[in-house]
Amino acid sequence: MQSDRPLWTPSPEFIAQTPMKQFIDWCEQRFSTTFADYDAFHDWSVNNRADFWGAVWEHCGVVGERGERALVNGDQMLDARFFPDATLNFAENLLRHSGSDDALVFRGEDKAQSRMSWDELRALVSRLQQAFKAAGIGKGDRVAAMMPNMPETIALMLAATSIGAIWSSCSPDFGEQGVLDRFGQIEPKLFIACDGYWYAGKLQDVSAKVRAVTAKLGVPSLIIPYAGDAEALAASVENGKTLSAFIASFSEKPLEFVRLPFAHPLYILFSSGTTGVPKCIVHSAGGTLLQHLKEHRFHCGLRDGEKLFYFTTCGWMMWNWLVSGLAIGATLCLFDGSPFHPDGNVLFDYAADEQFAVFGTSAKYIDAVRKGGFTPVTTHDLSALRLMTSTGSPLSPEGFSFVYEGIKPDVQLASISGGTDIVSCFVLGNPLKPVWRGEIQGPGLGLAMDVWDDDGHPVRREKGELVCTKAFPSMPVMFWNDPEGAKYKAAYFERFDNVWCHGDFAEWTEHDGIIIHGRSDATLNPGGVRIGTAEIYNQVEQMEEIAEAICIGQDWEDDVRVILFVRLAAGQALTDDLSKAIKTKIRTGASPRHVPAKIVAVTDIPRTKSGKIVELAVREVVHGRPVKNKEALANPEALDLYADLAELKS
Repeated sequence: MQSDRPLWTPSPEFIAQTPMKQFIDWCEQRFSTTFADYDAFHDWSVNNRADFWGAVWEHCGVVGERGERALVNGDQMLDARFFPDATLNFAENLLRHSGSDDALVFRGEDKAQSRMSWDELRALVSRLQQAFKAAGIGKGDRVAAMMPNMPETIALMLAATSIGAIWSSCSPDFGEQGVLDRFGQIEPKLFIACDGYWYAGKLQDVSAKVRAVTAKLGVPSLIIPYAGDAEALAASVENGKTLSAFIASFSEKPLEFVRLPFAHPLYILFSSGTTGVPKCIVHSAGGTLLQHLKEHRFHCGLRDGEKLFYFTTCGWMMWNWLVSGLAIGATLCLFDGSPFHPDGNVLFDYAADEQFAVFGTSAKYIDAVRKGGFTPVTTHDLSALRLMTSTGSPLSPEGFSFVYEGIKPDVQLASISGGTDIVSCFVLGNPLKPVWRGEIQGPGLGLAMDVWDDDGHPVRREKGELVCTKAFPSMPVMFWNDPEGAKYKAAYFERFDNVWCHGDFAEWTEHDGIIIHGRSDATLNPGGVRIGTAEIYNQVEQMEEIAEAICIGQDWEDDVRVILFVRLAAGQALTDDLSKAIKTKIRTGASPRHVPAKIVAVTDIPRTKSGKIVELAVREVVHGRPVKNKEALANPEALDLYADLAELKS
């Protein structure tokens, strides 16, 4: 039940010192206008995009030549160009700080710890930059990395992008084919890999995979020491070198940065790939930088010297989002491994030790902490923590409540949503507004986000498609190997003409917040009524008997029926009484239309490498259709549990 009181409300004193309020005041002076409130400022940012994004550039002190024009062809989503005369370098903006203070702090489970100052980071980037140039890597070349979330990975990215190369990464838990499905498409000039990694306290050997991938890519390899034998692995692959050998001939010298057009490719990210070979989504240096500066500085209130943490791997766009915190001058706190090794306190131990200001994680993690009985509010010093963010899947209302009851009562909680497609957020936190249970605070500045019905009409307090009606800087430059743009157009612009359709099922709230009800391609349609899967999960996962759930629509007798699969908590069984309790919970908490026709117990739920459950893959298996790319899954064997189930034949 929605409370009539917010979970958190910023005080006037808090609001006054936020970078968001200071930016609004600055814009009022800069443009000789006034804004009645945040909503008025947001409207201005959307209706005056050239002025707004120019203000972000100026206020955040972007390093580069801005040029005269801020936006051309602004009315055309696919032809709009932001800052067409500008030149900049992404790495130069992230490395504008220097000194002995920490730039990077790292923990690899309980196996490794390190710190890297700004000066040390710049020195390593300098040597890598020279080594890349000596290896013939330059503007437009792709550098692909299968790496843990460790300091060397960030240094490698900065060195590559400093000379105009394009960076692409995945995590070392990807299978051989998963790595090749991604990097094989973009033909990198160099493949970078670790020599092993830890997960759940166990050493994970990647040597065979690295040798296989290297052989098939047919490019030189750079082996980074971490948890194995880098010397032996480098010696066993053709044209392999260790990091120390790669940079041995070079000493630190002043960094050089190649300034390139605003739209020059920076990153190649990949779609999850559960319905086919992953799409290669190319993001620009300028668009990524400007959008992340806006989100970090204003929406997150991040300041120089604060500690920024996000629990992510290098295969998820939140890693790309995290590293941009360097441009603000934040200290990045990196973690690699299991967030529950040696136990569920590990990330909160880290937060207390380093005094995180911003703690980012996933909705699934928050739910797992809640169900694990952990209460950091009573066990950890989180006095520095002012913002907690959650993404990856919709955060349930119970997750919202737990953060305030079990983690910290006076923290701003920002559920955020966007994705790989825009390497950022459409909707996210707002330090000037209250936090309401179960709601995302609102749309990002400069983004003309709305919710439309199937006929393309805006709707309020009704569920519909999340759209963006005007171009924005962090739209992809293109898809790789899509010369005519057909895949790009089909991905976002097939549904509505000249309007970005994101593929999320969403709803405006009475507080002008947003609720994401799940992916619209996974939306259930029993009796022709659209139901978001998150609405069902929000009810079921409150129950202590249920560890997690996944639901799909099964084609049945010329209609669709809802099938709910549940992974039970330890010691539980799916009895008739429990099935009845689940249905009652869903009926009373959601609606009778949400009640599943069948409830089936399973021992595992398939998910992507970034932890997202894969409803579409389960739906395909249930209908006897092949899943096109199981390599995208962290646990592809789990799909076998859903094939040919007797319970689904009647």
